[in-house]
Formats: sequence, structure tokens, C-alpha cells
Amino acid sequence: MSHVGVPRGEAAPASPRRPERSRAARCLALVTAGVLGLPALAGCSSGDEETRGVTVPQDIAPAGREQVADGGTVRWAVDTTPATLNTFQADADASTTRVAGAVLPSLFTLDERGRPQRNPDYLESAEIVEREPKQVVLYKLNQQAVWSDGREIGAPDFVAQWRALNGRDTAYWTARNAGYERIERIERGASDLEVRVTFAKPYADWRSLFTPLYPKDVMGRPGSFNDGARSKLQQTAGPFMLKELDRTAGRTTLVRNPRWWGQPSKLDTLVFRTVTRDKRTAALAAGELDIADIGRGTADRLALAARDAGAKGQQLNHGPGAAVTPASALRSWAVAHGSSEELAEAETQARRKSREAIERYAEEQSALRGFVIRKSLEPAYTQLALNGTSGPLTDDRVRRAVARAIDRRALAEAVLKPLGLPAHPLGSHLALAGQDAYADSSGALGDQDTQAAQALLADAGWKPGGAAAGRDADGAKAGSAAEKKEKKKQSEADDGMYIVGDEGDGDSKPGGRSYGTEAGAYVLAPAPAAALQGRALRMQARFINAKGSAEGSADGKRTEENADGKKKGGVAGAYAPQGTPAPRAKDAARGPLGKDGKALTLRFVLPSGPGSESLRTVGERISGMLERVGVRTEMVKVSDDSYFKDHIASGDYDLALYSWPATAYPATDARPIFAKPEPAADGTLVVEQNYTRVGTDHIDQLFDQAMTELDEKAARDLVKRADARIWAAAGSIPLFQRPELVAVKPGLVNAGAFGFAAPRYQDIGFKKAETAGRGKN
Repeated sequence: MSHVGVPRGEAAPASPRRPERSRAARCLALVTAGVLGLPALAGCSSGDEETRGVTVPQDIAPAGREQVADGGTVRWAVDTTPATLNTFQADADASTTRVAGAVLPSLFTLDERGRPQRNPDYLESAEIVEREPKQVVLYKLNQQAVWSDGREIGAPDFVAQWRALNGRDTAYWTARNAGYERIERIERGASDLEVRVTFAKPYADWRSLFTPLYPKDVMGRPGSFNDGARSKLQQTAGPFMLKELDRTAGRTTLVRNPRWWGQPSKLDTLVFRTVTRDKRTAALAAGELDIADIGRGTADRLALAARDAGAKGQQLNHGPGAAVTPASALRSWAVAHGSSEELAEAETQARRKSREAIERYAEEQSALRGFVIRKSLEPAYTQLALNGTSGPLTDDRVRRAVARAIDRRALAEAVLKPLGLPAHPLGSHLALAGQDAYADSSGALGDQDTQAAQALLADAGWKPGGAAAGRDADGAKAGSAAEKKEKKKQSEADDGMYIVGDEGDGDSKPGGRSYGTEAGAYVLAPAPAAALQGRALRMQARFINAKGSAEGSADGKRTEENADGKKKGGVAGAYAPQGTPAPRAKDAARGPLGKDGKALTLRFVLPSGPGSESLRTVGERISGMLERVGVRTEMVKVSDDSYFKDHIASGDYDLALYSWPATAYPATDARPIFAKPEPAADGTLVVEQNYTRVGTDHIDQLFDQAMTELDEKAARDLVKRADARIWAAAGSIPLFQRPELVAVKPGLVNAGAFGFAAPRYQDIGFKKAETAGRGKN
């Protein structure tokens, strides 16, 4: 959701225009699917379970405070070092939010079902006390709540934050102000501990405001807002306080707040360490971390480490030594001791490097046995985005055909089922399973249906053989030299990798190297000389068929699937040259579709490099599904630096995968993601965060109504109606809620896969030894 702009990933850039309509520049989680919108059809899928959604509890090893030892330090991996400590600035990201959650007031926090709950550490009460003629919310503050300098939290802090964020003073460099611009005035109540907030316009999501709450010293002046809170916070009011932000070392250090009035933090120190996902396996094995979000690759390593407890390095059937057979070992020994000095030296060096890799891998596996995996579903979802201003996808019939061709359940099962998590496709763009606003509205678009997809394409004029005209003698599309040059430029992928909340992290196949497929063609590695002389090559190949690409096993061995889903043995002995077409499913369309001499081909942009293997696998599966209805995809892999900025945000794609985080306030937070693009004075489109560029006036109206509806049930109904319209517009297709995998030291409690709920930082700590001992009996 990895673009896990959500706690794991890059923050999506705010639109340069109308930032006031976005409560936050929402973080991207995994690169997966996009959200779409079209004409509205009412409807939900059948079945109560599907309608409500399947929930997964958080996995944090809960323990009572009396069971947690006092003291200690926890080292927590984060994706980035905060560029700023001001969450209301454009370059704030998930690490900024995590620090703010531990050191600043959060008036409302989310529970396990993603519902906002009053935080009693700061609020005795908060409620709407007047609805007519204007909405008035009365906050009654905790009498003990003070900033770290001893000053009580009160109305001056609320006023300063409102004035900084209401958008009227452009000297404040704010990234978001939704809700604050609706406030008319803020006043002191009957006492200093009461704050009255009067709204000029009704605002249903008022609980989203003043979280986090900054002291007036930060918000009171543009200079302090813009620069003063980027690297330090002089006053805080949480269970922890900021000790140091060291961007050079990639470390943010928090210590226990001596002025905290609530239950004191169990830990002395909390350190957020910047460790990229591809380095977390090694960092965990080296004992440098106590808790870290991980991808599927590291989770596989941890599972194998637990399984192989007590095994020696040479006994492992995975890792660098997994491909060594008695025959290959004998041949290697013979070459190393043979008559050719040149070959012997090269083989000796290779054997030495292999031994070192095996020993290093075995040592890491031994160290990884000291961790457990906490797992749940992350509050973020993966989506397939369809660019409504790009080529054939400007036609809503083609977008709907693409959506109907995709088996969302099969994709969810491929990602979630191996992890033991509920494998259900997501039925909403605006809420996740378990939230009150969740309803499966995918029926407004329709389930997977190959014939329906083909009928929609035919209705749009895309027919078999329609691309025949305008092709040269070799069957390639004719065109100008400039067109061919541009196509070649677009097809070339950068060497880098855009990690956007992807599940993989570079070592997801411990058994050795694997070879993927591209556009339905076999791509096999050339046979090593050693294999041709003494042993069978362990061919690890995948191809896209009717069911998508085959899943790999934990030790790196691969199998294929027939069209009926039954697994068969490995690839046949013959080597297929790169580019050999994969077998077509019996129900596949006969050849690509075309219209007016042009083939129906969509540019599918994906990140490249280590760490996004599983994301690309999802993309390959989708490509295979589209191939069955006659839609070809051109897989374009780009670097992490250019993926979002140069492709998604700029609209340079047809299909793309990325993630959005969930929210407790969809009327406010989701509005800019699905807002209808508007033309600017210079002729460009103002898309806000709607990177699919698909929207309607009706969807905007439903969001606006939900934002002003103070009856919570009525507001939820409006949100559900908006979601049905978004489904029908087919601009984005939610695929599945992304998995949340966290590596945690066994003695660390009240921490792990939090799901929706906000961490309660003061309760995190290490279990007392005597308590842990009793738990084993």
C-alpha cells in the first residue's frame, strides 16, 4: 500500500493546485491496483460475509502492563528518516506520522475496526453541542494535560493551529487544510479547559481535526511553522519526547517524557532506525533491530529458520547451497584439482565464494530464529489503476471490459492465501473490511466474466483482425520513424526499482534465482556449462496461462499449472528461446483485437529491480487474464525514482499498480482521490490526487453531501452510494487488502501487526522474565 505510503512507502505528492481539498497527501502503500469510477449502478455482491467483509484481528502479543518490565530500548525499522516533523507539510511521510503519534496529542485515535475513539489522555469529552444555526463542537480537555514546558494545553493551541491551516494566510506552507477552512471561530468555553469550535459549514469529519495537535509556538508564526518544526520539537505532550533527529545516521531517538501525566511508558528509549526493506533481513540477523515491517521474502526466511532449528549450514535445502547436487559437487572438485591451472584457479575461487555464501546464509538463518512473525491485514489496499485519458481507456466500455476480464479473487488468493490470511477481494474503494462504512459495491461493475468483457470490447469496435491493416510485411505495426523511436523509448525500463509497499524485499526465493515471464513468452536462462556436463539444470520458469503464473515454493522450486488449475511437473527438457509464445488457454481470444488498423495494446507500467517481485507477479497475472480477451499489454518497467513522479502522477501510463491507505474519514480523505478533473486556465487538468483521471459530477456531489451530513448513518449511506458510482466508472479496481507482516523479538509485547489500531506507545515493552516463564508451563 513498497509504495507503502502508508506506514511503509512514499508519500503521494500533493496536487500543486487546490491542496486545500485534501486532508493529507496520502501515502502510497504497495504498487498494486488503482481506483476507478463510472456511471452508477446500485448493487452489492450476494452473501452477508462478502457484504460485511472479512476482518483479521491485530497481532501484537498483548500483555497487561503489570506483565511488562520497566526500562529497555526498542529499535524499530522505518522506511525513511523524517524530512520534517511537521505532519502538515508536503514532505511529511509515514515516519513523520509515527514520531508525532508518540510525542504529540492525538485527540482521537483509531480502534481495531478503524473507528475514531476519544483519547482520554487528552479529552474528557468532545461532542456536538449545537447543530442550528451552526455546528458547534465543545472540547473538554484533560485537566492534567500539559506541554513538556509545563504550560497547559488549551484554546490558544487550537486557535494557532486553525489559523495556520485554514488556507487564508499563504505564508504558511501547508499541504492540507480540509476541515480547518470550515471553522468560523474558536473560543474559550466556561473554563480554560473548554474549547468551543464553531463551524461556518457543517463538517461531519470534525473528529479528524487537531490530530496531531502542535503547540502554539510551532503554529503561531509562518516562520516557526515552515522551518521551526522540521528538525526539532521544543515542546511535546506525549508519553515520549524527542531527544535527537540524526538524519546522517538515519536515526530518530525518543525518550520517556518526565512530564507525562498518563501511564508512564514502559520503555526508556524508542529508536526509529532507517533501514530499507532490502536490507532488513541482514539487519535483523545482525541483531540491529527489534521490530520491523517485512516483505514476503524475509517472512519466508524467518519461517524456514524456525523450521530448520538446529540444522547445520550444509543441511539446509534452501539458500545458496540448495542447488548443489552430489554430481555437481564432484565435477567442481574434479575441475579444482584438474590439470588446467586456469580452470582450477577459477573453480577454486568459485568454491570459496560459494562456501562463504553458504556459511553466511546459515549464520543469518541461525540468528533469524530469534524472531517471530506477527501478521494481519494492513490498513491499505492494492489497486489496478486505469488511465481514463490514455488511448483506448478513454472509452468507458474498454475500461469496464478490462475490469470484467480480471479475476480479483484469484489475485487475492495468490497473495494472501500462502500467508494464511483471508483471501477475499476487496469490495470497496472507500472502506476496508470491518469498518462501518464498508459495503461490497463491486456489483455496480460486475464480477469477472470473459464473455461480457469480449462483448464490451466488440461494442467499442475492437474486433479480431482489426489490426491487420497498416502492418508491414513482418507483421509489425507500420508507422513513422518518430513513432517507432518513441515506442522504443517508452518500452525501455530503467535499471532501478521503485519500492512502494511491495511485499517482496529482494530475497523472496531463498532457493536460488528465478526467471519470470514477460508478455506471455518463456524467458529461460542459458544452461550453465556445469549443468550440461554433470547434472540437470534446476530450471525455475514461469509462464502466464489461463490461471496466471504459477506460485513458487519456499525453497525456490517451481511448478506450473494446467488451464484447469492442476499442478504438473517442471518445465520440459527442451530449452525454449527467449520470445517463444506461451501456450494459449483454450478460451483465449483468437489473436489480438484491433480497430482501424491498430492493435489493442495497453502500456502496463511497473517498478523494476529487487523488492518488487511479487508486485510484478501480480502484474503478469493480470496481463495473462487480459490476453484471454484479446487485450495485449506492453510491460514497461521503470526505476523507483521515476515510477510515481514521471508516470503515475503525470499520467504516462495505461495500467499501473499502486496502493492507497485506508481512512476513518472517507468523505474528506477520499474526495480528492476520486474528484472529477477540472480544466485549468492553461488548458491542463487539475487532477488533485485522482491519478486515473476518471470522475463524475455525481460522485463529487455525493462526497460533498457526505462531508456535511452530521447524521452518521446517513453519511455512511452517501459514502456507499459514492463507492457504487466509482465502481461503475471503472477508473480503478481494488484488488485486495495488503498483508501486514512484522518481524518481532519474542519477548517484545504490545507491538507487531497493529492493523487499523494506533500503537499505544506507553504499553510497548519487554515481557518480565518470570511472566514469560509462567507462560511456558
